[in-house]
Amino acid sequence: MNLKRVISYLLAMTILLLILPSCVQKEIPKEKEPTPKEETLPEETKRPPLPKQLQAQEGVEPKLKVYMHNTGKIEEMGFEDYVKGVVAGEIKNDWPAEAIKAQAIIARTFVLDFISTKGHSKHSSDAHISTDIEEAQAWNKDEINDTINKVVDETRGQVLTYDGKFTKTWFHSNAGGITADSKEGLNYKEENPPYIVSVKSPDTGEEVPADERVWVASFPKAKVIEALNKMGSGIKDFKGVTIGKKGASGRVVTLKFDDVEVSAPDFRVALDSKVMKSTLLDSVKYSDESLNIKGRGYGHGVGMSQWGAYFMAKEGKSAEEILTHYFKGIKITNMWE
Repeated sequence: MNLKRVISYLLAMTILLLILPSCVQKEIPKEKEPTPKEETLPEETKRPPLPKQLQAQEGVEPKLKVYMHNTGKIEEMGFEDYVKGVVAGEIKNDWPAEAIKAQAIIARTFVLDFISTKGHSKHSSDAHISTDIEEAQAWNKDEINDTINKVVDETRGQVLTYDGKFTKTWFHSNAGGITADSKEGLNYKEENPPYIVSVKSPDTGEEVPADERVWVASFPKAKVIEALNKMGSGIKDFKGVTIGKKGASGRVVTLKFDDVEVSAPDFRVALDSKVMKSTLLDSVKYSDESLNIKGRGYGHGVGMSQWGAYFMAKEGKSAEEILTHYFKGIKITNMWE
């Protein structure tokens, strides 16, 4: 091969190497699959189904069959009419509107959860719920005023939900400055709901009745033993009473009768929860055949404090702010228009 042919060959190869890349089709990178976003459903689609016992159309206000505790008869009424009677029975009708709104949402939720879990009133299988305060909620039609009518109408259909289910809407009069979880305050037998936590409660102001801020009570030994028997404790006699265990909020979880521990929340109910007003106890003394107790607050201390709601509303907080303070992670869901 002569020099001229070598030079021509090398020149041809050089040109070929230069143009070859442009002739080869570049691989088009595949379009990256978008990262699937968490589906954000409108709150309306997250609402729990209405209890089947109501035989109601979804999104429409149901009718309630209510066992009237004072007459022993069953009356049918609109769901919202029943709620108005409950709110009038459970909270003062001249309180700030946002506190009453919070109570209305709680009342409505309670009914739906009650029917969902229990099916019907213990008084009659034909009644969804009753006006018996020991079974459900207080009910007082006579205390319904313009404020309650307006407030209930403004919260129409609103309930509290957590993870797509109706919440347990516990409430009480006065937490004594701090609420409790359900195990501590109620000796709740099931797992404590995640939305029920101990929080500070602004309910110790001077407007609170003095005998709710600090109270004292005395019970004769015979009444104490009667309560212990009602609990099935097996205690027939005792020589001393002391505080056993305390919970995170400072409430007494157990009381010791000599060396036998009993549930303080259960004992309170068996004894008289209107006189032994809470388990947030400062002292327990047994002497001269009497049990003497000093404590703070009024009620089991779980969920919403009504006096806390009162003071929060007076400070300009909304019903939603009140409820999300006392029930963590909950949503307000519209069940019907």
